[in-house]
Amino acid sequence: MSYAVKNLSQGSRELIAFRIGDQEFSVNIMSVREIRGWTPATPMPHAPSYVLGVINLRGAVLPIVDLSIRLGMKPAEPTPRHVIIVAQVKNKVIGLLVEAVSDILTVTDDIIQPTPEISSDLEKQYARGILAIDKRMICLVELSALFSEPESEAA
Repeated sequence: MSYAVKNLSQGSRELIAFRIGDQEFSVNIMSVREIRGWTPATPMPHAPSYVLGVINLRGAVLPIVDLSIRLGMKPAEPTPRHVIIVAQVKNKVIGLLVEAVSDILTVTDDIIQPTPEISSDLEKQYARGILAIDKRMICLVELSALFSEPESEAA
C-alpha cells in the first residue's frame, strides 16, 4: 500500500513507514541507504543499552540500534522476520532494528499534524508530527534529533 501524490511538489516528502510492536513510525526516505534482513550483531562492551552491537556490512563496521529501546519501548527480541534499516544520521551510518517496513509514503506538509501537547519531553525531541492516514497513526521520527550527541554538535 502506498499513498502517493502524482508528483513531488514543494512541501511534499517521501517517508519509509515501519512497525515496532503495535505502533507505526516513519523516517525521511532520504536518510535510508538500504533495508536488509536481520543479522545477529556482535556485542560491544560499554555500549549504550540501545546498541545491540555491530555487524560487518560489506567490509564496514555498522552499529545496530534497537530502535524500540531508543524510543523508550520494551527491547526487541529479533527474529528472522525483523529488518535492519541502514540509515545516514548526520555523518554516521547506523543500522536500525525494526519489526518490519510497512510502506513508502508520499505526504505533503499539511497531512503532518503536530505532536500532542501531552507527549513526553523525549518524544517532543524526536517526534516531528503525526500522520493520520486511514485508521493508522504514524509518528514521524527525526533521526538526527533521536541520535543527537552534544560532542558532535559542538564540533
